[in-house]
Amino acid sequence: MDTRFRQPDAQVPSPPRAKRHGHFLAAVFALCALGLGFSRPLTAQVKNPLNSISDPAILQGVGIDQRLNHQIPLNLTFRDETGKTVRLAQYFGHKPVILSLVYFSCPMLCTLVTNALAHSMKNLDFTAGKQFNVLTVSFDPHDTPQMAADKKAIYLNVYGRRAADHGWHFLTGDQQSITALTQAVGFHYKRIPGTDQFAHATGIVVLTPQGKISQYFYGIQYPAGSLRLALVQASGGRIGNPVDEILLYCCEYNPTTGKYDFIVARMLQIGGVITLLVLGSIIFIVARAKPHPQG
Repeated sequence: MDTRFRQPDAQVPSPPRAKRHGHFLAAVFALCALGLGFSRPLTAQVKNPLNSISDPAILQGVGIDQRLNHQIPLNLTFRDETGKTVRLAQYFGHKPVILSLVYFSCPMLCTLVTNALAHSMKNLDFTAGKQFNVLTVSFDPHDTPQMAADKKAIYLNVYGRRAADHGWHFLTGDQQSITALTQAVGFHYKRIPGTDQFAHATGIVVLTPQGKISQYFYGIQYPAGSLRLALVQASGGRIGNPVDEILLYCCEYNPTTGKYDFIVARMLQIGGVITLLVLGSIIFIVARAKPHPQG
């Protein structure tokens, strides 16, 4: 071992426990200060193929209205990728759920959304089917279970985790169930006249294990760090670790921007606590090291 930078033996060494404790707290505060990229916008500037639509009226009313804390109807029935009739309730109860609304014949945007979601999920140490579930639901009533099965096969291969076979589901349904679900989450879309395509917004929704809307992510980029925090928060603390809880204390979801913002006051509070602990540790070490007078 290279000893060139060791302290002289005459100096009093720091107690290992206090030293490790101080280093841990300092590291945690550093994580908060660095932000792990959570302050980056969640939306991406991309060329929208809908801009080429000749009638701008088609785009009126298309978008996503946030309905935070709203309960989605878990009694709705759909068909899974095997053609089996399922109720939404069977995917809830114990884990948070990521919901993406797409249609399987979409030529561009829906593919970008699902690609981005798969990429973000690959960068998480959480796994679909273990810590959370994913529902990719088609809002086109003409999509079939076979189309859903084909999409699932593609994205399970991209994701590359075995547990996802039971955790990432691709659903199709009739117009009544589709309308009820899209209205519940505030997702508004329109069929483009004379085509088999839809004008629609892009994004994903994070739901609690009870089926309440927790957060929205807009666009076609979902940073893994932000998605992790969203899942931890939606789970009510059932998943994650102490560092996640501290980061959630430092950050707050901003529904107007769809991203996490730092709360300066809370960061200052944590900084003050860490400072007091460090000073207290130094005073304790100095007091213990002070030589006692000889009798």
